[in-house]
Amino acid sequence: MTEPKITVEVVFARPDEQVLEQLQVPADATVEAVIHESGLLARFPEIDLATNKVGIFGKASALTASLNDGDRVEIYRPLIADPKAARKKRAAEGKAMKKGAPALQETNGG
Repeated sequence: MTEPKITVEVVFARPDEQVLEQLQVPADATVEAVIHESGLLARFPEIDLATNKVGIFGKASALTASLNDGDRVEIYRPLIADPKAARKKRAAEGKAMKKGAPALQETNGG
């Protein structure tokens, strides 16, 4: 009797390239196993499973997590900037812009 299989996708995206690999894997496969089987680690040497976070459909997951038929395993890139710091910077720039911006004049087109 053959081992039951499930279909999963493994995705990774860089600014210049996005890859989606669809695989048929054993029903008991883990996140880490399907990432290795996908070939993405060889194709993108910058992926390091010790540091890159992974998830299933946008939800953080452990490498040892089991999968269901139709799951999408995602490999995340490290953040370039801290989101909180970036938000604070944008807010500060917005306040400075409002203070230095000339007042808008209303026109009354009669």
